[in-house]
Amino acid sequence: MGAVPTLGVVAIDCPDPVALAEFYRAVLDWGAPDVSDDGHWVTLPNPAGGAGIAFQRVPDYRPPAWPSADNPQQMHLDLEVTDMEAAHARVLDLGAKLLDDKPKGFRVYADPVGHPFCLCAC
Repeated sequence: MGAVPTLGVVAIDCPDPVALAEFYRAVLDWGAPDVSDDGHWVTLPNPAGGAGIAFQRVPDYRPPAWPSADNPQQMHLDLEVTDMEAAHARVLDLGAKLLDDKPKGFRVYADPVGHPFCLCAC
């Protein structure tokens, strides 16, 4: 490894790492997550070899409020799609909640524990 780091995972706080990993596994159509022995840390490896997503259990988790400065989103994922209507129906069926469909080229959703994410057809 050199002095320049590479991105390994993006870690997301949540109340149930296994459940949230399963949601994103279904959304992204990735393989099975790697679950720690105690279930407090779950990694969803990227099958293409890039950065994955990790989920960590946080006691007394409070979801972000979008849009709000009181409990800000702190981060979100942009997921690129080529068929917005099909992707929209799919994520809603998997448990996402639509937050905003007004912006041109993308839509904002909340995952099952409240983290915002966008479907982008930009």
